[in-house]
Amino acid sequence: MKTYLDCIPCFFRQALEGARIVRASPKQQKQIIDGFARKIPKISLQSSPPEIARLGYALLKKISPNGDPYKDIRQKSNRIALRLLGRLKNKVNHSKDRILTALELAIAGNIIDFGVKNNLNVKAELKKILAKESKVIHKKSIFHYLEFKRALKKARKILYLADNAGEVVFDRVLVEEIKRAYPEKDIYYSVKSKPIINDALLEDARECGIHAVTQVISNGTDAPGTLLDLCSKEFRKIYKSADMIISKGQGNFESLSQEARPIFFLFMVKCPVVARETGCKMGDTVLFYNLKKNGSIQN
Repeated sequence: MKTYLDCIPCFFRQALEGARIVRASPKQQKQIIDGFARKIPKISLQSSPPEIARLGYALLKKISPNGDPYKDIRQKSNRIALRLLGRLKNKVNHSKDRILTALELAIAGNIIDFGVKNNLNVKAELKKILAKESKVIHKKSIFHYLEFKRALKKARKILYLADNAGEVVFDRVLVEEIKRAYPEKDIYYSVKSKPIINDALLEDARECGIHAVTQVISNGTDAPGTLLDLCSKEFRKIYKSADMIISKGQGNFESLSQEARPIFFLFMVKCPVVARETGCKMGDTVLFYNLKKNGSIQN
């Protein structure tokens, strides 16, 4: 997905809110905004949003005391989500279609995204997901579940691209369910190598326990998406050889939607630009399989 002019104000908002999270002084906040503004004229709108956002977060890391501005937020998200693990599994156990419910929960967990909304009340949002009187998912605009089931049955090697910390717990439920149904599947769960917003790292994968049910790898980058040119050779080798790719989150969609290979994109639509790109509405839940292998959206 290319970058639109409407994305640029959002980049500045993210940089400013991130600076405030690390309690930067007003002078430092302006330095970050000024530094990012100087980069804008050199940026091509043909670049994906994660490519550009990465430049802004690089400036933020320089003033962060530990180079990881969102570490406390990641850890808090993990703790909150882990407390819900039993209830997530209970929803799956009482479901008529266990994989469908686990899949819906994994997508619903994508609400944990501080890149889109830094003031997100994770606890409140997760309570809504698990409310007994509600469905797991309310709005499905694109949901290629039949294709997902067919691909899952045939696949031998699956690459699962992680998104945010905390959300890993929801991914764990889906991976556990896939392994329960298909114990012979070889599944790789990919996280970021270095801190970027609240994206999941190796330490988050371990804390959330997903390392016990699948092989956790890092992709070699600190981009808020999957920028293949920057990924490690080891990751690209697994990416190329995987029979099935499950991609979580808007950042991965933005960076991989034009890839000429089948990918299942799982995410919640959280910004007007992505809504326009997909033909969906804000808050819609998406399970999109790029059937034509050219990144075009098909309902």
